[in-house]
Amino acid sequence: MSTTRPDAPPGGRPRLMLPALREVYEAYVRAAGELPGLPDALRAEVWTSAQLGTLEAAAPNPAARRAALADLITTLRSAGTPAARLFLRALAAIGPAEARPAAARAARSATRTPDDEPPWARRLGQVTPGQVWLVQEGPLDGDRLICEFRYTPDGSALHALAVRLGHGDVPSEVVIVGDVPALMAAARQAMQAELCVVQPYDPAAVGPRLRAALDNADQPLPQECYPALALARHRAALLPGETSPAQ
Repeated sequence: MSTTRPDAPPGGRPRLMLPALREVYEAYVRAAGELPGLPDALRAEVWTSAQLGTLEAAAPNPAARRAALADLITTLRSAGTPAARLFLRALAAIGPAEARPAAARAARSATRTPDDEPPWARRLGQVTPGQVWLVQEGPLDGDRLICEFRYTPDGSALHALAVRLGHGDVPSEVVIVGDVPALMAAARQAMQAELCVVQPYDPAAVGPRLRAALDNADQPLPQECYPALALARHRAALLPGETSPAQ
């Protein structure tokens, strides 16, 4: 995705690929004021993913989504506020892979002071995968894949990506879970009641399967999947296993 174009014409407002959406992008800039007050990197990533999900769900096709994302990066850079820069840093960490370099360049170009950013800003996107679980509730419910992650280097902030895959591995549920012990305790209780089967799953098998399911641009997803989709793709990309061209 190319975002190379003049930042602003003589009138002072940045040139956009989709200028009719200028007010939408400016609304994102205002919303970014929430980011510095969030308590940790995970909540900031969840917030960022939700903004990207709204943008993707509204786009009529992948080309329009890419154009809107490029415009959003341009608008955030032009805004120049600490909150807008933090949004750019989050985009550079967990946003769509093709947009991360442009977001990183825009974030670096913004003027900042040492107190501009919360302490968790450097942790954005810095996670490592852990245990993976397969939960099977019945032949009609599909597979629920639960992938655990922790922030590096201290292994803190355990959280999980939980994705339910239906027929043809089409996602019907995509969520980020902060309380993993409670999630797994509930799953084990359901297993004891013979309502499901819970078992460890090979991360190298899950990685390609999840990436293929989440990156399928030809298959529209349920609306409730979009808020966590960007962060889910980021986490799935960290799982081992090679995705074949056929997927």
